[in-house]
Amino acid sequence: MSVSTAQMAAGRGPETAPPTTSSRGPASQLDHGNVNLSWLVSLHWLAIAGQVVVIAAAVAWSGVALPVRTLAGLVVAEVAVNLGLSAWTRRGRVTDRGVAAVMLADVLFLTALLDLTGGVANPFTTLYLVYVALATVLLPSRWAWALAAASMAGLGILYLSEQFLGGAHHVTLQRRLSDLAVEYGRTVWVGFAVASASIVFFVRRISDALAERERELEEARIRGARRERLASLATLAAGAAHELATPLSTIAVVAKEMQRNLPQNTPSEVSTDLQIVRDQVARCRGILDRMSAHAGETAGEPLSEFTARAWIDAALDNFKARERVGLEAAPGALDASVRGPPRALADTLRGLLKNAAQASEVGAPITLRVELAGERLRTTVSDRGRGMSEEVLSRVGEPFYTTKVPGEGMGLGLFLTRALAEQLGGDFRITSRPGLGTEATMELPVSAGGRRDS
Repeated sequence: MSVSTAQMAAGRGPETAPPTTSSRGPASQLDHGNVNLSWLVSLHWLAIAGQVVVIAAAVAWSGVALPVRTLAGLVVAEVAVNLGLSAWTRRGRVTDRGVAAVMLADVLFLTALLDLTGGVANPFTTLYLVYVALATVLLPSRWAWALAAASMAGLGILYLSEQFLGGAHHVTLQRRLSDLAVEYGRTVWVGFAVASASIVFFVRRISDALAERERELEEARIRGARRERLASLATLAAGAAHELATPLSTIAVVAKEMQRNLPQNTPSEVSTDLQIVRDQVARCRGILDRMSAHAGETAGEPLSEFTARAWIDAALDNFKARERVGLEAAPGALDASVRGPPRALADTLRGLLKNAAQASEVGAPITLRVELAGERLRTTVSDRGRGMSEEVLSRVGEPFYTTKVPGEGMGLGLFLTRALAEQLGGDFRITSRPGLGTEATMELPVSAGGRRDS
């Protein structure tokens, strides 16, 4: 039996993908080399633990006397080196060259380990293929070829060592060679099986981690595009408000004067038409004011810390269908604090409630659910309306896309809600099923020290 079993079983691929919590930013924002080296460090610790187990098992049951002191010295050296690599991962910038150097050192260590545990006769020489496979996935082409060359050189050194120093020169057989033949055949099969499983497992984990990184990059690109659209919308709103304010004001003043100076014998239809003009002008100005307020002023509103209870009270204030809202709060949720622009968040939640009221039958109840989800405050607005088809749901949140009748909405509310939630480090999503209603969920980070146990 070979002590290199644990070295191979641990491999040199990622056991787990690096953390991607919102407080630290996605893994795609970390240095590529640091991420890869962190995987290697984690697997080194598994390899060290495995080596200790295999050394003990080989000494107890294999019938082969190993140079235990030398192997123990190698394990201690590996612990010291891995501690240094861990510090390097946290404090320094790691390049692909650095990761390649670590993997070349691993090949060198594997060569020494094999030489001490049977040399070229050790059935676990197939472990070299594990390093070649992992280097192909983790490193650029030139370094992958370098690892392949180093592995071939390591195997060649084992052959030369056996040629000049004799086979298994570091071990002593305590049983007859014929008695070990059957066990050796089993060990060859085990070595091949474990090497194959390691290649499949670790390469698969690396591929999955890379796919996750690509997904995070795509999400970051989408968020960036939303921010750009929000900035464009703010510019459009400000420009429209500036350019149209004067002519709209002029029309309003002229219509008012005309209505005031109408002769007494003027048909009532004329006065009604002038009133319609004034009403429509006021509506146009209101639309411009809302666009300017939602798209432009939110960014300039100062941030403050407030409880979920205060947020909900502000959102329900002046909400016409307040009596239809049923509040469901989990223990401690209303006392949790969030940080953000108070007026903008209140308008956002009020807008979700308004959407639910418009989507439901007259008098139908609306559910506002508040709960804590880890370090986030989750608010969910549910209605019992007709729901949305998959086609409509896929477009919800696009600027100026709305299913409401003209005059009831501009198609900006959900777009701005998602943009605000993401700017504050949270999330916004909508789920809907035709005939069963719609749920709009907004999650915001609980501010530091703002979570209180019930």
